[in-house]
Amino acid sequence: AAKIAAELRALRERAAAGRLAPAEYQAGTFTVSNLGMHGVEEFTAIIQPPQCAILAVGAIDREVVLKKGTVRSARVMRVTLTVDHRAIDGATAAAFLADLRAVIEAPARLLL
Repeated sequence: AAKIAAELRALRERAAAGRLAPAEYQAGTFTVSNLGMHGVEEFTAIIQPPQCAILAVGAIDREVVLKKGTVRSARVMRVTLTVDHRAIDGATAAAFLADLRAVIEAPARLLL
């Protein structure tokens, strides 16, 4: 995990400096597109071949929600997953989103 974190940090630094080599950003299989940092609440991202999937992440906002019969304010973030069904089954994509939601709602689970 430490090695992956170090590699990601180095890639992020090269990307921010505009020094990524094409081989470092081409031919991937999964992309995360975050327009939430620009205030976009929800969007659908388009897959760029040879990608198999792209996760579109929207902004976090406060909304009124109904949970277990109680109305309350909650922080809500919308994500959209676009997949190439030739490579990823829809049920697998749905399971991924369910797992992602579980981790986002209770990040301490990652430590178990």
